[in-house]
Amino acid sequence: MKSAFVFLADGFEDVEAITPIDYLRRAGVSVTVVGIDSKIHVSSHQVGVQCDRLLSDVLQGSLPDMVVLPGGGKGSENLAASSDLKELVMHMFQEKKLVGAICAAPAVVLGAWGLLAGHSFCCYPGSADGLPVKPLDKRLVIDGNLITARAAGVAEEFSLELVRILCGEVMAEKIHAAILAR
Repeated sequence: MKSAFVFLADGFEDVEAITPIDYLRRAGVSVTVVGIDSKIHVSSHQVGVQCDRLLSDVLQGSLPDMVVLPGGGKGSENLAASSDLKELVMHMFQEKKLVGAICAAPAVVLGAWGLLAGHSFCCYPGSADGLPVKPLDKRLVIDGNLITARAAGVAEEFSLELVRILCGEVMAEKIHAAILAR
């Protein structure tokens, strides 16, 4: 069974976290919602989400097939502040495992950690200002093991792409049809 970690920190963008969790679980992926420093994290719109595990609990285990970093300005800043998460994501890149990031997370998290060099990516407009690498003006960008998306309005497309890459075209089409996506 394929596995994914979706990381939450206070201030995460609701739809950018919940949609990947939902679609990946529909596809049969073992999704673990991982709280950076608490079992409950509160979104940018004040929705509390119960996490399955803490980051400290998953550090010693095996790497999942995919990690997902939701955006949200404050949520991305809180993710970026975690040195333990940085180490885990760097290991994901070294092992060429899948890394998904949406909205501010590509720039504010991965960019701050220096992980975007040599990669094409997209992100929320303006969030990459000051970085030495520049984002593409696209809704979704796939570059090797890195999948990035621009904003909350792309959460469905991003999540379906995560399913396609991790579980294959047939499963992605099945989920697409079940949710009546455009």
